[in-house]
This record gives sequence, structure tokens and C-alpha cells, in this order.
Amino acid sequence: MDTWKFAHDYCGKLWWKIGWLMIIPSALVHIPLYHSDENTIGVAGGILVTIQCIILIVSIYPTEQALKKNFNDDGTRR
Repeated sequence: MDTWKFAHDYCGKLWWKIGWLMIIPSALVHIPLYHSDENTIGVAGGILVTIQCIILIVSIYPTEQALKKNFNDDGTRR
């Protein structure tokens, strides 16, 4: 259970940082498209959301690395 809590805490902090960083490109994409047609906004938003999802999925790797650094294979702390 300690590994589960550690992973959630670590990933949550990482997602918090990533989220703040993703605000900037999100605004830079959406603000210029404010008066565009629905299709253009939808496509741009879809691309942006896809990129953001990929970034969040990739964040699994540093979480796994942190788990390996802090825990043995049987789940006990190092």
C-alpha cells in the first residue's frame, strides 16, 4: 500500500506541475482562434487535447523510475 500512495502522490505532484505548464500553450492555441468557426476550434482543441493526453501518459515513466529508486522489488522501502 505504501507504493500505491507514493505513486499517487508523486504522479499528482508531477501532473500539477505539468498542468501549469500546459496552460500556456493551451491559451496560445485558443486565444487566436476565439472568433474562428466551430470546426477550426474543434480541430485545434482536439489536437491540443491529444497532445496533453500523450504528455500525461508519458508521465508514467518518471513515476515508475521514482518507484524503482525508492522501493525494492517486493514493495519495501529502500
